[in-house]
Amino acid sequence: MQLVRQKGKSPTKRHRPVSVVLAALLAATVTSACAAETAGGGAEAPGGPAKPAAGQQGEAAQGGPARALDAYAEELKRKQAARAVAAKKWGLAKVPLAAPEPPKVKPRITTRKGFEVRDDEGLPPVFTTVPTKEKIVFLTMDDGAEKDPALLRMMTELSIPYSAFVSDYVINDDYGYFRKMQKRGVVISNHTLNHRYLPGLSYAEQKREICGQQEKILKQYGKRPTLFRPPYGNYNRDTLVVAKSCGITAVPLWSAEAFADHMEWREWDRDLHPGDIVLTHFRGKGAWKGTMPDMIRTVMKTITDKGYAVAKLEDYV
Repeated sequence: MQLVRQKGKSPTKRHRPVSVVLAALLAATVTSACAAETAGGGAEAPGGPAKPAAGQQGEAAQGGPARALDAYAEELKRKQAARAVAAKKWGLAKVPLAAPEPPKVKPRITTRKGFEVRDDEGLPPVFTTVPTKEKIVFLTMDDGAEKDPALLRMMTELSIPYSAFVSDYVINDDYGYFRKMQKRGVVISNHTLNHRYLPGLSYAEQKREICGQQEKILKQYGKRPTLFRPPYGNYNRDTLVVAKSCGITAVPLWSAEAFADHMEWREWDRDLHPGDIVLTHFRGKGAWKGTMPDMIRTVMKTITDKGYAVAKLEDYV
């Protein structure tokens, strides 16, 4: 299906500088620290600083919220410095921008105009862009044929979030690779059992492809997905009815696609927009002109040059 963005776009909000993001996070830290002081009782929050020994005031007690603020700022600086080192190591042209905090309430997602099916009320929405004014995009990877260990290291060291939409027929030779990915915070989502053209299948066949993959992912990764991407972006009403019946709540498609050596655009202005979903695939030199790390260098150069950061799709959908 052809994706065409309306030319009458509303102005977009500029990406908040890292300093603004830090300020917001630091303010939240002060609020949290003040709340803890008010609550009292001496209970230590999980992951919080150790309580000073009896008879000792301790540095945290002396500084109060200001001390916690300084410590948090130093931690953020440390992480940014580590990211800069990783960007140099992996050959990125620029250090990736830091994404803002995700919203406390996820935006309401609706089906994009032109992507509707008949009688679609209550069915999972089909969309290519998440409603937001922030200069963020979402990176998603499909299929699962290429299992490059360098990709796991690269994305972990760069702290770049991404989502995996996998098909069983290409991951069943190494479920462990995606288990390692999951342990690094990546959500494993549904891309059917065998990557077939769904509108050409019967209702029962579609159910086997979609719901069957739900069960495979549950068995291998411990949780049924709530996100589903139909192969080739093709679907019909049966697809959405089946998907809903086995736990799918949303159907994210894409607005742009990344390859190892170039980008392809599916919008009229050949550009990124706040909330756009970027598609790529688990592929290697046998399928395209480069490796998975080459693809990351290409897509991140485009994203960063345009002033965008990569956020985690599941924080918004």
